[in-house]
Formats: sequence, C-alpha cells, structure tokens
Amino acid sequence: MNRRGSTVPILVVLLAVLVLWYLGAIALNWSGQLDADKLKGVTGQGWTDTLGAVMSQDKPLLPAPHQVVIELWKTIAQQAVTSKKSLIYHAGITLSATLLGFAFGTALGIGLAVLIVYNRATDRSLMPWIIASQTVPILAIAPMIIVVLNAAGISGLIPKALISTYLSFFPVVVGMVKGFRSPEAIQLDLLHTYNASKTQAFTKLRWPIALPYLFASMKVGVAASLVGAIVGELPAGGGNGLGARLLAGSYYGQTIQIWSSLAVAAALAGALVVLVGVAERVVVDRMGARPA
Repeated sequence: MNRRGSTVPILVVLLAVLVLWYLGAIALNWSGQLDADKLKGVTGQGWTDTLGAVMSQDKPLLPAPHQVVIELWKTIAQQAVTSKKSLIYHAGITLSATLLGFAFGTALGIGLAVLIVYNRATDRSLMPWIIASQTVPILAIAPMIIVVLNAAGISGLIPKALISTYLSFFPVVVGMVKGFRSPEAIQLDLLHTYNASKTQAFTKLRWPIALPYLFASMKVGVAASLVGAIVGELPAGGGNGLGARLLAGSYYGQTIQIWSSLAVAAALAGALVVLVGVAERVVVDRMGARPA
C-alpha cells in the first residue's frame, strides 16, 4: 500500500508533464507547419493532417516526447557503444570528466573545510573568496581555462575535470564546515576532559558526525560536476561528449538531438545522485553516524 501510495502521485505528475509537453509542442510548431505548407503550395488540409505533420517535423522548435524517444532508440540501441553516433559513447566521455572533477572537488572541499574550521585566520580570509568565486559565471571561465591549458600543452580530460572541480568543491566546503562545527559543546568538553588530542577529536567526533553533511553536499556536488563537464565540452566545438552534441545540435538546428542529449544528461545526473545516496546509506550505517 505504501509503494502504491507513493507511485501514483509520481505517475500523475509524469502524465501531466507529458500532456503539457505535447500541448507545448503543438502550440510552438503549428504556425511553422502552416507556413511550410503554404510555401509548398499545400492547401485544404484538415487539422488532423496538419497535426500529423507537426508531430513528425525534422527540426521542430519543440520536439514531441515520442520524437525524443525515437532519437534515443536510434542513438543508443541501434548504435555500437564505440560509435561516435552513440549517446552512450558521448555520455561515457562526459562521465569520465565528471567523476575526475568530482573527486578533485570533494578532496579540495574537505581540505578547505578542515583549514577553515581549525584556523580562524583562514576562516576570515579564505571563506569570503570561496563564496565570491561562485559569483563568476562558469560560461565565462570555461573558455579561458580551456585556452590557457591548451597553450600549456594540456588538453582532453584535465581541463574539463578542472571546470567540474570549480563547480563541485563549493557545496562540499559549505557542507563540511557545517558538519565539522556541528558537535555540541558538551561533546567537545567531554573529549577535553579525556585529554583527547585535536587529531583524536577529529577522527572520533568531528568526522563521523559530519558524514551525513558530506554525502548531502556530495549529491549537490556530483550534479554540479556533471554540469561543469558539459560546459567544459562546449568550447571544444567538434569534440566528443554530451556538451559537444548539444553544441552541434544548436549549430545545425537539430532540436531533437539537443533534447535527446539533455535527456541522457538528466538520466546520468540522476544515476550519480542515486549512487551517492547508496554509498551514504552503506557508510553511515556502518559507522553509526547520526542522520543530518
């Protein structure tokens, strides 16, 4: 009963989204189809014929859901994984940059959080700059990073991973600073009574109690890392990856290709967040940390 009670609302929302999507596709593509029919000299068509033509346009302003599904089938099921026409191939390239950047960002975020918590001068001097760094648009930074690193002979995975790092480290810093400062005063006083060192206080209290905060911030960070990897692929032009597919689709007006790439990116982001959630349950349960 509980499963059914939680599944029905999701299905209702999904059905509503599909209905609105189809209505939006019809509304946006209808006038364009009428103009195309006039140019071809086609007159006297009924609304059903026009509707059928609208639902099968090659370059619609807004593709219908079934067009996106057909494109996904063509580019996933009907293509070899190693083919550059396969979205699995491009998703794998984006995923590699995402995971590397996410690992860099998580490690950097934890390290900065430790410095901020244990050093008051670092807290006052570094934290404002960390916050200010997120006010700079990533679309402005990404091309500069790509160009500078290419001039230094560094290309491929590393530049995209660094852009992912830039986006993913911030939520980890904020979450871990909150987590490391979450122990209550009575808990810290108890460790002081036992003459525990700072290292022991960190490993026995601060780190276990901050784990839920870490995984909560990692869920945000891994999604941001994927966005960074896609943005990092945009300056590459004719390169590989989901970002390159989006850029190529925008160049040639292939809206169906754009939406199918977005669908794969969304599914990839959801899968990564789910994996972080699974790791959270396993690690937190084994260590006995309290939930955030």
